[in-house]
Amino acid sequence: MMSKQVEVYINNVPQFVEDSITLEQVLKNINVNNNGIAIAVNNAVIPKQEWSTKKIKEKDKILIIKATQGG
Repeated sequence: MMSKQVEVYINNVPQFVEDSITLEQVLKNINVNNNGIAIAVNNAVIPKQEWSTKKIKEKDKILIIKATQGG
């Protein structure tokens, strides 16, 4: 059985992911290294320990912020 695909926005870019996929699975699918990043879903920051349980829904807006070094 095919799983349903839903449209989400990752850093304002529309992408299709499986319905009810977790945030952690989304990161794996788009090959994002999860070190040194922060993630907000619909303008709410999601603590790293919740990434494996946070389910993504249709039209969610996922913002991935990478920490940069410098001074």
